[in-house]
Amino acid sequence: MGGRVVHFEIPADDLARAQEFYRSAFGWEINSMPGVEYALASTTPTDDQGMPTELGAINGGLLTRQDPVTTTVITIDVEDIDKALDTISSLGGSTVRGKEAVMDIGFAAYFRDCEGNLMGLWQSIG
Repeated sequence: MGGRVVHFEIPADDLARAQEFYRSAFGWEINSMPGVEYALASTTPTDDQGMPTELGAINGGLLTRQDPVTTTVITIDVEDIDKALDTISSLGGSTVRGKEAVMDIGFAAYFRDCEGNLMGLWQSIG
């Protein structure tokens, strides 16, 4: 089923400082991704595939602040990113960054809603 919030991203000017803040303030497990300015933030226990084990819980990421992600973003699961972006456009939204592969696990995109908010889309592979 699509349409549920599945991820969040928090941009930071100082990624190490932000990681320590969220680790200390909330007990999140933060794991830096090698070779990129991105760290996975586990807010809840996960299974072997890194998916939350608690119903309704989500995890996210911390990244270096840069366009287009300059404010916190929530990411919504969809079955087909291209179709979702077409629908978003027809409703007054706009594509900010089109469909891009994320390793071999899925695809991501960014859009602005009709109110100008930056949001993310996620499409799993398989």
